[in-house]
Amino acid sequence: MKKPLVGIIMGSSSDSRIMHDAAEILDEFDVPHEDQIISAHRTPTRLEEYAKHAEKNGFKVIIAGAGGAAHLPGMMASHTILPVIGVPILVYNDKLQKKSGKHNISAFGGLDSLLSISEMPTTAGSAVVTVGVNKATNAGIYALKILANESNNIRKMLKSHKEKQHKSVLKESQDLKRMGLKKFVKKKFK
Repeated sequence: MKKPLVGIIMGSSSDSRIMHDAAEILDEFDVPHEDQIISAHRTPTRLEEYAKHAEKNGFKVIIAGAGGAAHLPGMMASHTILPVIGVPILVYNDKLQKKSGKHNISAFGGLDSLLSISEMPTTAGSAVVTVGVNKATNAGIYALKILANESNNIRKMLKSHKEKQHKSVLKESQDLKRMGLKKFVKKKFK
């Protein structure tokens, strides 16, 4: 097994539904990662230990996802000089869902997490790059861009990925033009 280059951490098991998207894009690029649950509030000493572990083991970047107050990315950044990418997560209350069958989401719709991560004070010296709410795939892509600074192979794969995206938009546009909007929507979003 290859040595991990990226650490993917999350504050709780419910965050795994979002954070798996970061793992998927890293897997697509064959980039090894280590995935852990580390709570900034419930396991603060473990958080510090993980930062040391990541540096000691040669990780290049950490992707940290958290909801609510979302302290995990900032706290991780305070313990390491490695780049930290924060993923704000829209909080769901799984306990309520089990009882009632309904999702109970954060009163702030993820804005609380977004602001908590993106508004790290400059005086703290613990900058965190922040992606959009639930955008773990973007965090994975940004991690790949960081890794591409040292890897020609990842750089080539990223260029190819962008080219595929470009071609897919051109194809969709041609399909839309050929079918007309009404038929295109029916076919695309059945």
